[in-house]
Amino acid sequence: MASYVASRPRPRPAHTQGTTRCAYTPDGSKLITVGANNTIRLYKTGFDGEPDNVDDCQEQNLAVAASDDFFVAGSEDGCVSKYSLSNKIFDCFLVQATLPVRDVALSSDGKWCAVASDELTVRLVNPKDNSQHLTLREHSSTTKHLSFDPKGSLLALSCTDGVVYVYSMTAEPPELIRKIDGLIGRVEADSEVSCRVAWHPDGRAFAVPTPTRDIQVVSKDDWEKQRTFSRGHNGDITALAWSPNGALLASAGKDKKLLLWLAKDQTVIARYDYPGVIDIAWHPTKNLASFTNSSGEVYICDDFVPEQFAGQLRLPTQPAPFFHDPREEAAIPGRRPPLNGAATLPARPRRGSLDSLDDLLDGDLGGDEEDDDGFVVDDDGAGYTLNSSRKRAADGDDLPGQRPSKRGNFLQPQIHPPFQPGSTPWRGNRKYLCLNLIGFIWTVDQDSHNTVTVEFYDQEFHRNFHFTDTFLYDKACLNDKGALFSCPPKDDSPAVVFYRPHETWTQRTDWRIHLPKGEAVVAMSLSDTFITVVTTGNYVRIYTLFGIPYRVYRPKSNPIVTCASWRDYVLTMGNGPVGPDGMCRLLYTIQNIKRDEICQNEDTVALPEGATVKSVFFSDSGDPCIYDSTGTLLTLLHWREPSRASWVPLLDTKLLPRLASGRKHENYWPVAVADNKFYCIILKGGDQYPYFPRPLHSEFEFSIPITSGPPKRKQHSKKSRNPDSDTEMFSGSDSEQDAEDAQSPEETEITTLLQSYLLQSLLASQQRDLVSSLSRPSASQRARLARLDLDTDKTLLQLLAAECRAGGDERGMRALEVAKLMRDRSGRMLEAAGKVAERYGRALLGEKIRELAERVVGGWEEEGEEEEEEE
Repeated sequence: MASYVASRPRPRPAHTQGTTRCAYTPDGSKLITVGANNTIRLYKTGFDGEPDNVDDCQEQNLAVAASDDFFVAGSEDGCVSKYSLSNKIFDCFLVQATLPVRDVALSSDGKWCAVASDELTVRLVNPKDNSQHLTLREHSSTTKHLSFDPKGSLLALSCTDGVVYVYSMTAEPPELIRKIDGLIGRVEADSEVSCRVAWHPDGRAFAVPTPTRDIQVVSKDDWEKQRTFSRGHNGDITALAWSPNGALLASAGKDKKLLLWLAKDQTVIARYDYPGVIDIAWHPTKNLASFTNSSGEVYICDDFVPEQFAGQLRLPTQPAPFFHDPREEAAIPGRRPPLNGAATLPARPRRGSLDSLDDLLDGDLGGDEEDDDGFVVDDDGAGYTLNSSRKRAADGDDLPGQRPSKRGNFLQPQIHPPFQPGSTPWRGNRKYLCLNLIGFIWTVDQDSHNTVTVEFYDQEFHRNFHFTDTFLYDKACLNDKGALFSCPPKDDSPAVVFYRPHETWTQRTDWRIHLPKGEAVVAMSLSDTFITVVTTGNYVRIYTLFGIPYRVYRPKSNPIVTCASWRDYVLTMGNGPVGPDGMCRLLYTIQNIKRDEICQNEDTVALPEGATVKSVFFSDSGDPCIYDSTGTLLTLLHWREPSRASWVPLLDTKLLPRLASGRKHENYWPVAVADNKFYCIILKGGDQYPYFPRPLHSEFEFSIPITSGPPKRKQHSKKSRNPDSDTEMFSGSDSEQDAEDAQSPEETEITTLLQSYLLQSLLASQQRDLVSSLSRPSASQRARLARLDLDTDKTLLQLLAAECRAGGDERGMRALEVAKLMRDRSGRMLEAAGKVAERYGRALLGEKIRELAERVVGGWEEEGEEEEEEE
């Protein structure tokens, strides 16, 4: 990989600190920059003096697009303004949105200006006549970026829900022709991270940054992934731009690097150190590029491309980097010719009779085979179903002699991708193979081989070790018994599973098993008794700790997503039936391998719409847990009894007090659930995965979500009150407001006790399930259950006292209901509850509690409740 350091251009302080954007006019005569202040800069190409200014403009401009005669800018107040380049003055308002404008784009013919804002719709307006306007509504989320293809026939929307939507501009009105999911990540509208679609100058493909910090090329002909620009950035990508002829690609990231790529082989030919770059613009004809950063500065770089590669800019338009060209593949003999190839004489269609099936269904069921693309799956990329998902042909498909199909769009199901719990993707030349409370395993790519390091937190019991890895292991598991590794198949070599125990009394310690040819490991897990491996052959393979095959079976839900295990229990997850949102339902199965018992069979993983599972594991007490993409930790209750299991939330990280101010944004990488705590790694700066150096574990107490967030207490000043405080939103006098504030500590205490009751009740239920599942539970297990029940009753007793303190007799029925929830059947806790009620002067409540205690001790409380209901 070549490296190049150019003479560093000087930063030009164009705007104040904040989002700063730039754009060249198509003729290259001017560079336009907009930013946080109320000034727009116009830099003349080739002139090193002060730029021209447009002072009559909106503040906080967030987007800009330019033609030769005018340019448009979008601002945070929702205005899209048009400015004249000849007079350098404001011309008119094109659009007035109710929310901030995030991006603007001009079509190549100048007919349309597309406007993306925090509204759910995208607006199209004619910049020469703002009375002509259209609205795009078929996407389901707000749009962060938008871009026209070079012909102006397609408009790509990068939305905050992680989906790219493509509209055909040749249809009247424009219609959605493609929805591409799994390509970009979910982003906030005001984030510096880019998910912008950058169309290649030849118009046949586009490039887009991915969540893995790579740049993916996607073909327009079949919407399939092509070449990838990978292993360049160590931070999220913030800007992306093709050179005018498509031979080069420039990208910038949060790793403070600006990279120059050679498109034909996806190699980095130059690296520059520029922090905070958020926009890049190439000059249309010269070896010149400009970029802006979040500090309000603009850089104008002459000789941006190194001298040895400058000739690439003088080449004609280069083809997009494909590893398989859909048009060439479609031209292979024996395959159907491409739809945009030479025209063939169409078969004469048979005229439909009156009330024929074709006419009734508004389709072409009786047509020729050329139009019968709705029943063909294009599984080999031969172009059988090109444009089948569009009602009208998009510009550039060239369909001579073809009639547009009238079939409805067929939904392509979206599956949950497989993952290995505790593993991270490659970042640079390193990745974590496993992260848990025992230790961690990481590997380094050394080109010809890898080096694997295994480190333990408690080094008194186990020693760290590392080894040279010629198998190129990509997955690993670690526990107190040993370390498990696997590598993918390569060439003629099959996939390998390798286990290395920590201790043994024999001479040979480790073993390897080769999987059948063609199978690769999807995920694997390691328990104290078994090794579980799920493969691409949709098999679950169970081995003992010393390599004896114990069981092989094929699960009902496939493709398989992941697995986890604890002692004799194995949990597998796979894709199930397609839901109404087009996403496959995630199903799980739990079985006891040694007893050959199925605890839960193909039950549904409880996920909200659009959410995915980020990790699955067993707690230290043996209860299944998942952590989903919404930041919620859930555990499975009553999972040992068939058809009784339910997912219960233990913690919603979005409601943590550390995030209550709204100024802190961070993610959490799940590690384990142990000691009734959630262990995780805090990720800052928008990171989704931990990186090196090894981060520290953080722990959070469980907090079952029952309120929107931690209660906020009002701070009073001795001299004055703050009229803008949050509590002033409630109407009422000062005395009423003071009463609210006086009650807030009691309400806070009651909320805390309710959360504690829910949590202790959940832990007691899990322990009760464990004790009931064992034929001979130990004395310590029974004692722990009794202690949890006692703790639950103590919490209810504290809650009863808080209810008595919080109000008068009007809260008596609620307090009595708290007493009924007590689990003690001896009457001692109810006797204590009656004393608490009498202590706070609640005589009537104390009498009701004593009556309840008599029914409980007598064993006929249920009959008493039935009699009360009849009355």
